[in-house]
Amino acid sequence: MRLYHSPTSPYVRKVMVLLKETGQEADVELVPSAGTPVDAGSMPVAQNPLGKIPALERDAGPALYDSRVICRYLDDRGGKGLYPAAPRLWDTLTLEATADGILDAAILMVYEGRLRPETQRYEAWIEGQWAKVGRALDALESRWMSHLQGPLDMGQIAVACALGYLDFRHAARDWRQGHDALAGWYEGISARDSLRTTMPPA
Repeated sequence: MRLYHSPTSPYVRKVMVLLKETGQEADVELVPSAGTPVDAGSMPVAQNPLGKIPALERDAGPALYDSRVICRYLDDRGGKGLYPAAPRLWDTLTLEATADGILDAAILMVYEGRLRPETQRYEAWIEGQWAKVGRALDALESRWMSHLQGPLDMGQIAVACALGYLDFRHAARDWRQGHDALAGWYEGISARDSLRTTMPPA
């Protein structure tokens, strides 16, 4: 299999963590890819018409995308149960969706700063994206700590990758403030080899 990949993509990182946790790293060739919404660059547009990564090219059948589909496929293939049986499954999927929503908002903030001319940047829109992140962090802190502290699943991996991305691209906003339990949990899970070795480059 071939995984279209960038070491700075938090969505790719989710897949890489799952590969490590399920012992499937050797089964996947990494294909470097880079681009933006205004310049596809070397993004795998033939494999994913949306021009996004990750995309997973299989030996048979069309390529899979996005990260949630790829992770579900690889977990099924590896048989490790990172997507547990219902009823816990619904909480796991909701946590993964929450984490991906944090990433969606955080990445849009990056694009606004990098791709839009400075005179056209819309600060209220940027702050609106951060408000989404803040509400999600509050929900994780107030509602989801018992799940996060339970057996490892894809919801936990996704949240860890989202928090890591906030450190990587939005460190000055200090997501830990007011989220003491979440910060403590993140410190613990970040020590796992699968997360420690997939940190984005400084």
